Amino acid sequence: VGDSESLRKITHTLATKNEEISNFICTLKQSLENLEANSNRVQEDLESEFSSLHSILDEMKENMVTRIKQERASRTYELQSQLSSCSKALESSEELLELANQTLCSSETDGFTQVSEGAPSFAVFVTMAPAFRLSLKANASDNMSHLMVDFSQEREMLQALKFLPVPATPEIQVSECQVCDNTVTVVWTLSEPDSKIDHYILEHRRTNHEGPPRIREDYPWMVVEGIKEMEHTLTGLRFDTRFMTFRVKACNKAVAGDFSEPVTLETHAFTFKLDSGSAHQNLKVEDLSVEWDSSGGKIQDIRKDKNRTNSPMHSPARSALMSPKRAPTARPGRDRFTAESYTVLADTVIDAGQQYWEVRFDKESKAFAVGVALRSLGRFDQLGKSSASWCIHLNNWLQQSLTAKHNNKARTLDCPIPNSIGVYVNYDEGTLSFYNAKTKQLMHSFKTKFQQPVIPAFMVWNGSFSVVTGLQVPSVVQSGQRKNSGTSSSNASLT
Repeated sequence: VGDSESLRKITHTLATKNEEISNFICTLKQSLENLEANSNRVQEDLESEFSSLHSILDEMKENMVTRIKQERASRTYELQSQLSSCSKALESSEELLELANQTLCSSETDGFTQVSEGAPSFAVFVTMAPAFRLSLKANASDNMSHLMVDFSQEREMLQALKFLPVPATPEIQVSECQVCDNTVTVVWTLSEPDSKIDHYILEHRRTNHEGPPRIREDYPWMVVEGIKEMEHTLTGLRFDTRFMTFRVKACNKAVAGDFSEPVTLETHAFTFKLDSGSAHQNLKVEDLSVEWDSSGGKIQDIRKDKNRTNSPMHSPARSALMSPKRAPTARPGRDRFTAESYTVLADTVIDAGQQYWEVRFDKESKAFAVGVALRSLGRFDQLGKSSASWCIHLNNWLQQSLTAKHNNKARTLDCPIPNSIGVYVNYDEGTLSFYNAKTKQLMHSFKTKFQQPVIPAFMVWNGSFSVVTGLQVPSVVQSGQRKNSGTSSSNASLT
């Protein structure tokens, strides 16, 4: 039995090995086919390049030969015209000389006297001969040496031509990379200059892990091609993970080099969703958007509670990766907002640091509010009407107005109503500021001391709004806050 079992194992091992060899043979055959196809392709490309080079040289030669022919024709015309003029002048002069010689040698007195009497006019006639008006300097040179070319340098360059090398591997300069305003600028260098680099390819992906990229990552690599400079800026990003990983490679016309060592940059920002479990039954909540629904009721409650329970945003594993902290399980059943408190809370509390988010709202809403609240906010409490909440409130009932509210005190704001509002919280310093999200103009600021963690809070009646999260605190907001620090708030009566 033992020998039979051993033989079975050996046979199984041999069968496995045979299968591996068979697969390897298929791989080798495929490699041979690929080798032939790829070698034919690069040979065709090489012949095409040389054909292109020959075409350029032939065109240059034709242009230069044409220039020589034109120059030769022009000079030939000049010299032939001058030669013709000189020949005619010489012929005329010879006739005059012959006539003068005959006159001087004449022995007949009468004839000579007659000629002598007419001598002045004859002399004038001689001096008018074309020979006296001709320049004896050639109108064109016979030297064509300036149309010669010297290809010695070009010949050396051609002789130095080699196959394109694999480009060097870039190195991302972490110290020069910048992350601000939901924009990332990545800068890299090459270890050695390479004039043959045609472009760079940058890849990036979101991650919640600080270390090197993992084999099984939740997010795919995003590709940016055709980068000509050794830096690139990504704009309009939503930072819904704590980090982004970057890598870059150089490409010439033929081949790409290796990717650089991946670099991970922190892109932490405030990210949350709306907690449908806390919402008033007349609010239809979908992740980050809310619509007024006058027919909301128990059926909707069951659906929302089910969605909240199964939401991955509330899983312990997900919560452990995110900061600020996720709020505890939202108000179940009876504890949701009711009566005239048309309110919904976020699912994440703020207990430290600086956070920022934006909300876009329908300015035609009968009422809308945005701000922060304590977890102790009562289910009947309206935002701004108790000590547990701070907000900006839009009222469209009878007359449109914008007010800042806290502890049932209101201050009318003298500023245009924007399409979206930016909310800034500095928990440690007790600052809550509201901005025109587009212009970053400060609308109102509360100065207080938060005794408990706060949570983003929203209210809408007969209207709608949507929230934008994953935003860093804008630079202009931070600089504005620094300028205003140390100065007393003009809204102290509401704090």
